[in-house]
Amino acid sequence: MGDEHCSLLASHKTTRRAIMKRRGELGDPLKRKKKRCEEPSSDDDNKSHPATSQDSSQSDSFSDAEEPRPGFSMPLLSQHALQTEESQESSSNKFSIYNSVSQKLMAKMGFREGEGLGKFGQGRKEIVEASTQRGRRGLGLTLRGFQGELNVDWQDEPEPSAVEQVDWFPECSTEIPDADELRDWMTVGMRKLKIEDETEFCSEDLLHSLLRCKTVFDDLEGEEMRRARTRANPYETIRGAFFLNRAAMKMANIDHVFDYMFTNPRDPQGKPLTREREGELLYFGDVCAGPGGFSEYVLWRRRWHAKGFGMTLRGPNDFKLEDFFAAPSELFEPYYGEGGVEGDGDITRPENISAFRNFVLESTERRGLHFLMADGGFSVEGQENIQEILSKQLLLCQFLTALSTLRTGGHFMCKTFDLFTPFSVGLVYLLYLCFDRVSLFKPVTSRPANSERYIVCRGLKPGSDAVREYLFAVNLKLNQLRNTERDVNEVVPLELMKGDADFYQHMVTSNESHCAVQIKALAKIHAFVLNTALSEAKQADIRKECMKLWGIPDRARVTPASSDPRTKFCELMKGSVSESLNSKPTPLNASTIDKVHHVLDYRCIVGGGEQLFLLGLGKSQMYTWDGKLPLRWKKLDFKTELPRDTVLSVEIVQELKGEGKAQRRISAIHVLDALVLNGTDVRDQHFNQRIQMAEKFVRAVSKPSRPEMNPIRVKEVYRLEEMEKIFVRLEMKVTKSSGGVPRLSYTGRDDRHFLPTGLYIIKTVNDPWTMAYSKNSKRKFFFNKLTKDSTYDLPPNAVAPFHVCHFERLFWAWEEGVKVHDSQTRVDPEKLSKEDVLAFIHQHYQP
Repeated sequence: MGDEHCSLLASHKTTRRAIMKRRGELGDPLKRKKKRCEEPSSDDDNKSHPATSQDSSQSDSFSDAEEPRPGFSMPLLSQHALQTEESQESSSNKFSIYNSVSQKLMAKMGFREGEGLGKFGQGRKEIVEASTQRGRRGLGLTLRGFQGELNVDWQDEPEPSAVEQVDWFPECSTEIPDADELRDWMTVGMRKLKIEDETEFCSEDLLHSLLRCKTVFDDLEGEEMRRARTRANPYETIRGAFFLNRAAMKMANIDHVFDYMFTNPRDPQGKPLTREREGELLYFGDVCAGPGGFSEYVLWRRRWHAKGFGMTLRGPNDFKLEDFFAAPSELFEPYYGEGGVEGDGDITRPENISAFRNFVLESTERRGLHFLMADGGFSVEGQENIQEILSKQLLLCQFLTALSTLRTGGHFMCKTFDLFTPFSVGLVYLLYLCFDRVSLFKPVTSRPANSERYIVCRGLKPGSDAVREYLFAVNLKLNQLRNTERDVNEVVPLELMKGDADFYQHMVTSNESHCAVQIKALAKIHAFVLNTALSEAKQADIRKECMKLWGIPDRARVTPASSDPRTKFCELMKGSVSESLNSKPTPLNASTIDKVHHVLDYRCIVGGGEQLFLLGLGKSQMYTWDGKLPLRWKKLDFKTELPRDTVLSVEIVQELKGEGKAQRRISAIHVLDALVLNGTDVRDQHFNQRIQMAEKFVRAVSKPSRPEMNPIRVKEVYRLEEMEKIFVRLEMKVTKSSGGVPRLSYTGRDDRHFLPTGLYIIKTVNDPWTMAYSKNSKRKFFFNKLTKDSTYDLPPNAVAPFHVCHFERLFWAWEEGVKVHDSQTRVDPEKLSKEDVLAFIHQHYQP
């Protein structure tokens, strides 16, 4: 019926063209031109997708690559047209399918059944057939390979659900082997490029059935398969939500199913593995993962409380941090192995793995990552059935990178494909030895027809170094054998794996259940290709169910709106700028020093420049305001990146390193206090807490791999009663601009020094509370000057918020005549010297 209707459309168009031709060429048959039968298609969605090596963007023809939504060029038939067509089918006259208007038009042109149109009846006598082309893929396209039946009943598949179950391998009780034993496990033999006989970990019937189902699609046009797959998969419309791509939603899916063991890792007793009170970041790695969907999800969930490190191949499938719309990409640091940011990111190169390991350890205080994600894959078009063999080294190197960078207790997640060969299963077995628990898991966000599964490993055991060194040696061997006829065929003896009954049985069960699901999914796509009227009715409902369960807001992906500094600052300050921000510090002198007689209420910071407010709008869009009204923001042209919606109290300080001609000078941002951190308002937190948050934030945004960037640091904070520690850090140094005369310098924690301008003294306790010291209990306590109440615990209303700290701060200017170093000889008796201030402190605080 559909083909007849298309013929009708073609005939109508042919008739209209004939009329127009005759009107323009009356009486001159020699000028008539041959009519064109085919119609141009509007379907231009059949775009090729670049192949990638190692990255997550593509894998095989059944991969989860991002594709544009398919367009459809055929017009929809109206109900009236269908009814008309059906009513005319019963007519014996083959031209009766045309309505009366069409028949009258044809009669006026002189048409008689059995004769052609034209003055001499020279036209075609048969009906012009409608074009059967699909899109712009050529006339006469036929779908090859679909003549036979798969004979697979796919309609008994379970109802789609957002709820998923996790099957863990049994706990491994075998000890991790030593290096000598592991060396004997590697087996080298002839290179093998077939999979049909790999039946040690899957039944022969299931394996061959799966391969046959895959082969059916070999000659099928990719667009046909993609359209059918889109309609057949009940979870297809989940897509990437407001994230960069589908990979982000896979990570959200897996993270939820495994009880957020990645974004909120906990020890066996349920305690968080990240020490929040100590300001510890969640450190994670993302390898073979361009453009970075996994990391975008993690950073969306954790924001500035996490720091990511990534390695992936350079090129078109590199990390696309500029497309992180949902999360602050400034907290992610790509590193490409040997050569750092200039490296190639090839994870199969041993030197790249070693360099990435060293960089991660240096950036995490030698402790390693809390978890690593790996999503490697590459195009195997035309060789889908041996994808497992072609990807073996990539899989090994991802496992090796995990063992090289994870801390004890850390977690690992990695994409795998088929796991039929002893080599692949041997790699799984090594992880089974090294981690507390291991699972092979197929999330609902992974299309059911592909080979993709994820191996999820929880809790790296201590003592896995021998396995790491062994895998490193196997990778060296694989590189040596590349482009030869020989290969590493086993990393664990087959008999040993089969001898571990618990592991072997679980591996076989996992493979066979995965095969069965994949076979049904392939058969379903096959049916949907043959019958374009088939579709999954529950796609919209299951999408909502999944998003709600995973805690993902159902909103569209939009580019973050730009904002001018003034508007954004007022928005973050939740109203107009208060006068407290427009205040200058009180000078510390003989007449004001009595303000600090409650010594324990104060902290002090060494200044090195003008106090400014710094506003971060994302990346290098940073603006400063000097705190004076009217509110005017100036662009700060620094090579530093800050997440959007950030407000800090800072100084721009000229840091110096070395002395004499070798001395280097660099402008740095020194943080005095924090107001808003990537949208988190911290103004009401205790000063100590704000400083700790600022330090955590700065560790997250710092990029040690990019020395050309201007550094950002948090000022060292001292208790006022411990002021003497500051003077120990002061010394006289010759600077390039001092004309050979030594100048007072303060050396920071990182061995860089700057010329100090004075000392900020900051009140951290809010009136009417104050802090005091009990000589009886030898403890500090809080005392309310109005109620006379006292307590050892910090009362909430005793916390001085940012505006109080800022408004009541004092500044002791170390100007000419102020002696703070023994070598200084010019002393102004009207100004406070080091001895004066220390004497005052000792007078009012004697523990």
